[in-house]
Amino acid sequence: MNRVALAGNPNVGKSTLFNALTGLRQHTGNWAGKTVATARGTYTYEGQEYQLIDLPGTYSLAAHSQEEAVARDFIQSGQADGVVVVCDATCLERNLILVLQVLELTGKVLVCVNLMDEAERLGVQVDLPALSQRLGVPVVGTAGGRQDGLEELKKAVAALVRSEAPAVPERAPGERVTLAERYADQVVRSRSAQRLRRQRRIDHLLTSKATGIPLMLLLFGLVVWLTVAGANVPSALLTELFARVGTVLEGWLVGSPDWLRGLLLDGVYRVTAWVVAVMLPPMAIFFPLFTLLEDLGYLPRAAFVMDHAFQRAKTCGKQCLTMCIDYTILH
Repeated sequence: MNRVALAGNPNVGKSTLFNALTGLRQHTGNWAGKTVATARGTYTYEGQEYQLIDLPGTYSLAAHSQEEAVARDFIQSGQADGVVVVCDATCLERNLILVLQVLELTGKVLVCVNLMDEAERLGVQVDLPALSQRLGVPVVGTAGGRQDGLEELKKAVAALVRSEAPAVPERAPGERVTLAERYADQVVRSRSAQRLRRQRRIDHLLTSKATGIPLMLLLFGLVVWLTVAGANVPSALLTELFARVGTVLEGWLVGSPDWLRGLLLDGVYRVTAWVVAVMLPPMAIFFPLFTLLEDLGYLPRAAFVMDHAFQRAKTCGKQCLTMCIDYTILH
């Protein structure tokens, strides 16, 4: 069986492609010695069976987090017959940094530029042959949500596992960034220059040293305030509802032994009612707001802003998102 690793940044449609290729022939588990979840699945193409290993989504292979360490170790181990790096056609420059890092670990790489339909909607065009020529590896375009380009992707994967290519010499981090910017400028064309300039201004505003952290604190503070303030009313209503139901249950248990009433009312019902009334409303408000920020693309920018500070504590910027979740739930 041919084994192919699927790598890429978060939110590039990697899981959508994985599900489209493998269908129901997949299973999940944890990496050995790690708590990072993994998904593996199989598909058949031209009589050959291929196993896809969905690596954790990561922006880098610098091994500052468990996800990065797992992805880097698996690619470097040579267990895969090839690596497919999934990129977002709407923000190719950021994704190319990971592509260049993977190419330093193995030459058997296929670049899959996904979300081509979304790029077309935004007026962005990617010259795939030119990108392939600059990277020195095959490049295919897909739209995973519409399942466009899957046959071409399968054909390219079949050719990938039969190929032989050496890894490139390791580059300095600054050199990778410069190279990614140059390649993106050479192969990406936008019919909506004004929209692209506006997007770049927003990116600069959200990630610059002067405004990035104040805006992040303001935005996360707003999310926490909306969660706490908005949860008060439904929490009070649920508390009142559960109190009325508890009164009815007390009436039903009149004459029963004290230990039974204590077990059912104080031990089971009231504890469960308190957890639901107190925890459910803020979670029902906070997680949709956090999901909205993720869909808008802000969370990766927040992680980027905090990465330098968190590296001093031997961790990565993504931990600020976890801290925000913990703080909101505890308060």
